[in-house]
Amino acid sequence: MKKIIIILLAIGLIITGIFVFTPKKEDTNLTKVKVAEVTHSIFYAPQYIAHALGYFEEEGLDVEIILTSGADKVTAAVLSGDVQIGFCGSESTIYVYNGGQEDYLINFAGLTKKDGSFLVAREKTDDFKLEDLKGKHIIGGREGGMPAMTLEYALNINGIKSNETNIDTSIDFASMSGAFIGGTGDYVALFEPTASELEKEGYGYIVASIGQLGGNVPYTTYNTKKSYLENNPKVIEGFTKAIQKGLDYVHNHSSEEIAKYLKDYFPDTSDEDLVAIIQRYKDIDSWYDTTYINEKDFEHIEEIVKNAGKLDKKAPYSKLIDNTYSIQ
Repeated sequence: MKKIIIILLAIGLIITGIFVFTPKKEDTNLTKVKVAEVTHSIFYAPQYIAHALGYFEEEGLDVEIILTSGADKVTAAVLSGDVQIGFCGSESTIYVYNGGQEDYLINFAGLTKKDGSFLVAREKTDDFKLEDLKGKHIIGGREGGMPAMTLEYALNINGIKSNETNIDTSIDFASMSGAFIGGTGDYVALFEPTASELEKEGYGYIVASIGQLGGNVPYTTYNTKKSYLENNPKVIEGFTKAIQKGLDYVHNHSSEEIAKYLKDYFPDTSDEDLVAIIQRYKDIDSWYDTTYINEKDFEHIEEIVKNAGKLDKKAPYSKLIDNTYSIQ
């Protein structure tokens, strides 16, 4: 019974549309904006802080955050017009641009600068080393997704060839934790709070931060269609300012203070675990200081994608990044 409950919890955390957050007060003067977020994670604390403290409303926006699991699904939602803003890995905008989309996606604000997933081992390891992954089965996320590609890159630059491990990309993002609980794999890459929940229940042990292994990249950014950015500059400006306020808050407040506002967004996570997870993300320097996306980080994400064999040609920084409303 315990195992069934945990599987349901793990799946429930990331099913598309479970988490939808809207402002507490109705204000007809606000511009409504829908945001598709790639997963629901404490990793995105600055976004939830901006939402909880009314920073979007201060900028004239009524923001609805809709869970849309997987960067591919986020980009589809933005391209179709179902949402105005996508929140996912910037690699997805490269795929869209290189695919020849005329009204392509432009990244206009960065939030996280490292991979936010943690490597969870089935067996307790006191002194984990990357060499421990040789010959092991790792549930890494979907093919072409950043957790799997970042892990492969980290292994390769440390002298471990891709064929020396089995990074499994056949399991859907929403099913990764459930598959691991069910006995698949020796390791799994998971975001928080799911990684800590598995560890707490004795199903695995967090042994490494994939973000620390992979270096700085525009890992999770806000994007929108080229046409929307051109036609709605005030919305993009206000949204960027609100996110900057959220970043400022998390950098200038303690994990305990941040946790107080995140509780409503993660009601199934204890106060103690919330604080610990926020501190874990602070310790690996997860968040940008400002929403500005620099060219060096963008080139690094292209390097990671190319290493995974998913990049036929580089996409131009000048086309896919718009820092007009960001502070450098």
